Amino acid sequence: MRLLCSEESCPRDPSTEVQLLDGATALPDPGVARQSLFIGAVGLNWALDRGVEDSPPAFLGCFRNVFVDSHLVLPATGLRDSDAHTNITAGCSDRDKCDDSPCQNRGRCVSQGWRRYICECHRPYEGDNCEEEYITARFGNRDLESYAVFSLDEEPEETLVISLFIRSRQLNGLLLTLANSTSQYLRLWLERGQLKIQVNNFETLTGQSTVSDGHFHLVTVKLEGTTASVSQSTQTQGSMVIREIHTHSGDQVFVGGLPDPRGSASFGGYFKGCIQDLRINSRRLQFYPIASKVESYNLEELVDVAEGCSSNNACAVNPCLNGGECYSMWDDFICSCPPNTAGQRCEEVKWCELSPCPASAHCHPLPQGFECNSVFQYSSVGKISHSLVDITLSFRTRQTSAILLHAQKGSDYLTVSLMNSYLVMELQVEADIVTLQSLAPLSDGDWHFVEISTKNQTVSSRWTLAVDKGKEVSSMTKTAVEVLDFLKEGTDFFLGGTNLDSGVSLSGCLGPVKIGGLLLPFYLETELNFPRPQEGQFVRRNNNAAAQYGCWGKSVCAPNPCHNGGSCEDLFDLHECECPAEWTGPLCENLTDSCNSSPCVFGNCTNLAGRFRCECELGFVGEQCEVEVDMCEFNSCSHGATCLRGFQRYTCLCPRDMTGQYCGLPQLPLSMCSGTRWNYSCFNGGNCSEVNNTCSCLPGFTGQWYDTNISCFCQRNLTPLNDLKSF
Repeated sequence: MRLLCSEESCPRDPSTEVQLLDGATALPDPGVARQSLFIGAVGLNWALDRGVEDSPPAFLGCFRNVFVDSHLVLPATGLRDSDAHTNITAGCSDRDKCDDSPCQNRGRCVSQGWRRYICECHRPYEGDNCEEEYITARFGNRDLESYAVFSLDEEPEETLVISLFIRSRQLNGLLLTLANSTSQYLRLWLERGQLKIQVNNFETLTGQSTVSDGHFHLVTVKLEGTTASVSQSTQTQGSMVIREIHTHSGDQVFVGGLPDPRGSASFGGYFKGCIQDLRINSRRLQFYPIASKVESYNLEELVDVAEGCSSNNACAVNPCLNGGECYSMWDDFICSCPPNTAGQRCEEVKWCELSPCPASAHCHPLPQGFECNSVFQYSSVGKISHSLVDITLSFRTRQTSAILLHAQKGSDYLTVSLMNSYLVMELQVEADIVTLQSLAPLSDGDWHFVEISTKNQTVSSRWTLAVDKGKEVSSMTKTAVEVLDFLKEGTDFFLGGTNLDSGVSLSGCLGPVKIGGLLLPFYLETELNFPRPQEGQFVRRNNNAAAQYGCWGKSVCAPNPCHNGGSCEDLFDLHECECPAEWTGPLCENLTDSCNSSPCVFGNCTNLAGRFRCECELGFVGEQCEVEVDMCEFNSCSHGATCLRGFQRYTCLCPRDMTGQYCGLPQLPLSMCSGTRWNYSCFNGGNCSEVNNTCSCLPGFTGQWYDTNISCFCQRNLTPLNDLKSF
């Protein structure tokens, strides 16, 4: 005999009594009949011809005062015998089990009634209490070519969602391929650290963010109808239009690479990193199964895929140079460099910190070394007989502030410099001060020729400044003096700085510099085969300052700073990236937003990789929704009706004998009726009926009236017009 408890018979009210045995006068003595009484659940031997799986579910709740033949069965002292009871505790508590926080690993506890709960687990955790973590698979450990193969065994669903956790520092590598017996119709791989998918061997989409940073990232590929999208941690990375695809039973999933290395090489080669909690829709693809029962696809082949997510010991080959100390990271290393070195591997020696240059020179670091630059010091030799009335020089730089030429004798001084990219000449002789500034900025990396001169040395002097033989800028002095003659004798002047101790101010190139037509040579007199014979000249004084002949800038394109296939152009101490059509930004790091120019005239723009798609408003067509549709061109007005154009729609003006939205229904006649009780009208071909003062409607029409002197309106589809009022 079985007594089952249903929801209706076992309420939560503790005072409710439930009759356990109905109509039974007595139970057999268990000792005589060798029968057992099970309360709450059955034991393993509850019936000889039934298994435990056939037993009803266990009772969850409390019993009190259970009597059998007037004998108290529960509670009883026999419960202290462990063989007589299982999982029974004294008392009756219905405390919410979620109060005990049973869900592990940030799982969310949801109460399911009395003493029941479920845990909603965060990925990659599973189990009743989220206690299990999906086992991570390590691909490419010790640089092995590894991959896994799964088979699909179900028919397609409307939406295909592939999601997985990945961890890698590899910029390129094949993650996943879906294939049938004839072709590979979906690929997911890493390219330059970004996710990339290809559908039907044609449509391609690239994610925006970089995932090859050594951290775990949850990535999702979703194919829904004719739309494919890529997401990273719920953030959409892009979408595109595709030809619809479906998976089929028997298709295969290749993870980490393909059996043929040539097939993997086209998509970055074999993946190197870790994959965890791989899913296609709701089913798992487990490399190493967990204890919890979950729906999974069949694993057919596992080649050199290791359990866990171990790291290669990158410090084993001692990659740090110049005495750097190596510290291992996951699949990477970091070098602690000595003070005079830099770079990831301490490969760059900071030569200038070793003070290699003489005291009068300035050390300038280069990519593979250094150079010593110095301010050039000049003075006059012999007698300069003619007046010094002009200065000419040429220069090339991107520096916004620098000293080109400086000389000072007492309170008199001359300075030609760059200030905020403008060329400035400052001159003071006795009480006269002259300041000139170029009309345009000149720190653009191009060569510029500068000419400064004075004219009309009579009552006053006019100084002019011209750049590249263009428009002049002028300024007047108050007295007529040969204002540069203080440079003729007893004055040292300098190129590139204000004095020998100031350090080099200019970073760039200087062409020939002349004062009063006399050259300031970059070479030393000792470098000449024989001395110059002219009487008046300028000579260089500091012999330990080596001149660097030629003009070149920093190596700004090596290594190539442009991403995503961009090409680098060296513009002298500046580079410019020429980006592919689908990329933009200074380093080609951003996907082009084709919608920025608002190409859709009458529609909404959707940005796709390197292109856009317009969803046109009603009444407009064309690639950019630029063509207005003639709403009456393909109208449905019939029976000679006139089409009336409206905004995004049209209406039909029907002939007198037709009606309906498209004038497809006949306009039936109106009957005026005089009844015995009231006058009324019958519409749509309805006839007067004097018997009961109502309308006799044609088949397909019905009607209703409301007050005296009313109209009977016959309407199609047997629907009464309940809104008619008296006429």
